[in-house]
Amino acid sequence: MSTSRHRRWRRKIGPVSRWLPAFARLSTVFLLIALALFVALRVAAPYLISTGFVRSGIEDTLSKWTGYHAEIKGSPALEFWPTPRITLNQITIRQPRESGDKLLGSIESLSADFSLIDALRGRTSFHEFHLVRPKLALTRDERGLIDWSYAGLLARAISGVRYENGAEVLDPDLDAEIGAVTVEDGTLVVTDVKSATTYHFDSVTADIAWPRLSGAISAVVIARINGEDLKIDFASRQPLLAFAGRNAETRTSLTSNLLTAHFQGIASIASLSAFSGNAAVTIPDVPALLTWSGKSIPGIATLKSASLESDIMSSGNGLRFNNLSLSLNEASATGVMDLFTQPGKRPKIGGTLAFDQMNLKPFLDAFALRLAAGEAEEVSGISGPLRVLDVDVRVSARRAQMGLFELSDVGASMIVAGGEAKFDIGDSQFEGGEMTAHLEATQRDFDGGGKLQLSIRNADFAALAERLQLKGPLPLATGSLDLDLQSPKAIWTTGLADVTGRLHFWTGEGTIPGIDAAALRAQAAEKPFFPLSAAAGGAFTFNQLNLQADFANGSAEMHDARIAGATQTLTLSGVITYQSNGLALSGSLDATDPANAAELPLLPFFIGGSWPNPVISPVPLFGNTPQAQ
Repeated sequence: MSTSRHRRWRRKIGPVSRWLPAFARLSTVFLLIALALFVALRVAAPYLISTGFVRSGIEDTLSKWTGYHAEIKGSPALEFWPTPRITLNQITIRQPRESGDKLLGSIESLSADFSLIDALRGRTSFHEFHLVRPKLALTRDERGLIDWSYAGLLARAISGVRYENGAEVLDPDLDAEIGAVTVEDGTLVVTDVKSATTYHFDSVTADIAWPRLSGAISAVVIARINGEDLKIDFASRQPLLAFAGRNAETRTSLTSNLLTAHFQGIASIASLSAFSGNAAVTIPDVPALLTWSGKSIPGIATLKSASLESDIMSSGNGLRFNNLSLSLNEASATGVMDLFTQPGKRPKIGGTLAFDQMNLKPFLDAFALRLAAGEAEEVSGISGPLRVLDVDVRVSARRAQMGLFELSDVGASMIVAGGEAKFDIGDSQFEGGEMTAHLEATQRDFDGGGKLQLSIRNADFAALAERLQLKGPLPLATGSLDLDLQSPKAIWTTGLADVTGRLHFWTGEGTIPGIDAAALRAQAAEKPFFPLSAAAGGAFTFNQLNLQADFANGSAEMHDARIAGATQTLTLSGVITYQSNGLALSGSLDATDPANAAELPLLPFFIGGSWPNPVISPVPLFGNTPQAQ
């Protein structure tokens, strides 16, 4: 049984052993012949192919691609090992003289592989281009399109490409092989006609893979602009559509120390008509980015970092940001935003953002609307967003902070339209009460001045005084406040002396620590003047407080502030210079019930000096003898 099985295997293996050596011998012969031809071509190529022939071929190739006239001044060099390659120096590419003699660029050195077989047949074909220190100048026209070339193959392919059945289609007579392109230490200058701005990209290094004009492209470009290195990764299955300013599938990312951005989807360099995909942007240092870009926004130093991620799609005359995630410093929000653009009108941003907790000041700084006063002349050509952008954003937050103030359940809005900017807190919880606020800036962006209206109802001002660490005898009570302030100057340059307005403050029951009414009367009976601290042994308990004041020229004028206690009433009026904490007040202490006037006679006095420990000087009543000294 075993012997029979071995015989069958020998019968199967036998024929294979007979033809295998013959196949190996034949393969070896073909390999040796191919190697001999390869070596022979390399050895004979310098005698069969002239340098001038290859040089004229690459001149014709460059001229064909760009539509410009290529001139080579340097002496070319040919290499045939390990692959045929030509190196050219001092190349200029310019428009024909009869068409304007416009310079497209220059190349210090250009190397390219070429086909040896094609060269022997009297033709030239090149691939694997390497450019050293090229200088290229491009123009971005009013439509947002790049003037890639004069009338060359690239320009004809861009203008002739079609979009059919979800794919890029190019006529065969416009198609051509490209291969790989490497750029070393290049310079690119882009002139934007619409904005009259010129962008300079230095130290450009690029690796571009583009097998054919009709095929996909992938490119990695590293360049330096304004002293900062940027890395751009670009890939597209429809590159000609993208270069033509039409809608094309793209994947683009930008990386630098100041900004990281990524987009994948359908986009156009000239229009937002069919924009869709996913985008993400991260800015780790917002002030540094603005400094690098040559722009400035007042108060932006508090906004350290920002990031955004969203699904983006075209919507009518604008863009919609769905599933938006926005971060400003440590505050994060989700929501929906819209960017509206209409011919003849300013673009408008609208939408809603929901925060769990946020800091309102960086939020306001993110929407700050103009250069700081005096910088407009130093940085020319920059206008404030109030002149070019409208905003209508609704914000909600479970918790919000504005400096030392804390709010909860906040509903706010930011509106910029018609040369005015308005920020409203329509509803919020503040120190156990409610607060609403309205901030408005008008006339020539923020530099025309602005106003603030604040309304607080039934808030715990004792807790607020403790939070703010205010010193001196202050009313501690649950109360309400209305504040209305204006400034004729830009908000970020306004000082205390520039503010005008009015304040109304009223409370129910409360106390003023540091004022003892009995000690105040005793000190007034004995001394012509004394510090307030001499009468600070107790607290003044009151049932009601009502205070009104006007602000102007760096001071507040108090009008008949009345603090009514159970037995005595304290009234104050005069001027408080809040820049220096100076006081000039007249006051009185008398019986709340006139029936007790004999027991608690009227005590007028004057308050001078500075807060929190001013000097009190009793004022003799007219017709009465002076008080004992």
